Amino acid sequence: TMLRSQPYSWPCGGPLDASTTALVLIDMQHDFCGKGGYVDRMGYDISATRAPIKPLQRVLAAARAAGVRVIHTREGHRPSLADLPQNKRLRSTAIGTEIGQPGPCGRVLVRGEPGWELIDELRPLPSEDIIDKPGKGSFFATDLEHLLRTTGCQRLLLGGITTDVCVHTTMREANDRGFECCLITDGTGATDRGNHAAAHKMVTMQGGVFGAIASSDAVLQVLDAMPRARDSAPAAAPPPVVLLPPPPPRASRAPAPARARARSGGRRAGKRPQRGSIRRGDGLPPLVCGRARKCSSAAPSRRGSARTSRDGRTAP
Repeated sequence: TMLRSQPYSWPCGGPLDASTTALVLIDMQHDFCGKGGYVDRMGYDISATRAPIKPLQRVLAAARAAGVRVIHTREGHRPSLADLPQNKRLRSTAIGTEIGQPGPCGRVLVRGEPGWELIDELRPLPSEDIIDKPGKGSFFATDLEHLLRTTGCQRLLLGGITTDVCVHTTMREANDRGFECCLITDGTGATDRGNHAAAHKMVTMQGGVFGAIASSDAVLQVLDAMPRARDSAPAAAPPPVVLLPPPPPRASRAPAPARARARSGGRRAGKRPQRGSIRRGDGLPPLVCGRARKCSSAAPSRRGSARTSRDGRTAP
């Protein structure tokens, strides 16, 4: 299934498939579209940044039903502000809403504060990933690319705020990394309507230099036509892991008795006697003959030396 999008039917690499597609909702936070948040305190009309909420609610429900992976992003900084660049801090100070300073929604753009949280209308499910980012792009200083690669997602549906800043930066980053992107036109919003429209037009230039754009109705038409995630056949359960009991400890070998060592000529158990040695039963070290192969303890010498009989007589 292909989207009715501009300037080409998206995706260009073949029909849309839930297993390779992710819906990325960018920075739908109180600080950007809530009363008393960062954007509101700068003096902008937050109705423009709240405009994409209802279209995104419909797209989000359809994506979940179709089994499309959903990813949310949040912009914010550590409470220590150690990851806040100096130029960003100075700019926010110049317009009267310094990042990190207290405000109606807590410290401005600081992680863990009420203004930093995602809005209730688009609250993530426990199974959905949230990318916390310190900058405008969702790939900078995050593990978003790693997450997309490991889950096999190659196509991104992009929505959120603001169109001309965080959404557009993320789309450009994704395009440079080889992901095929489609921006949901009424699923994005900006503080300036002219910038919002210009950001859409930029995508379509040069035959879709950054990807494609489509309305939420066009996206819904494709998502609703996909097989429902609950109708898909469940994946086969992996075979159970059987843990075998550990082998019994090996019994230590008892040392040989002293008399056994005596019978073996004082040698250690299991050790062969030296080649050419003569065993003795008196516990003394074995005798060694220099000519082991041609002599024994009972054989006479070659010169016919005299032998002594049992009665003490000498035999010739």
